[in-house]
Amino acid sequence: MGIEPTYSAWEADVLPLNYTRGIAFPRRLFGVSRSARHCIIQPMIQVTVNGAAHRLDRPLAVAELLERLALGGRKIAVERNGEIVPKSAHGATLLADGDRLEIVVAVGGG
Repeated sequence: MGIEPTYSAWEADVLPLNYTRGIAFPRRLFGVSRSARHCIIQPMIQVTVNGAAHRLDRPLAVAELLERLALGGRKIAVERNGEIVPKSAHGATLLADGDRLEIVVAVGGG
């Protein structure tokens, strides 16, 4: 008989990397234990940006991702799954699980 793993260790080994715990019920719900409220598993999305994996808790617009990466306001070009995303569409283009992004920052000089 060996040492039994903790639930957290089991969860880390068994659940896929693109899932996380979420809140199952509103806190004002009576008759539900506090621990039972946190047992729902919510999917996360994973996108690849310039070859690096990023996990997101919800779908983001390209513009939101650029702000998170501190690239907002810079002169950049964004390619999503092989297609250029026009700057005018950054706010309306939502990222989905498995998207591959290439972001190029324009550098001036001579």
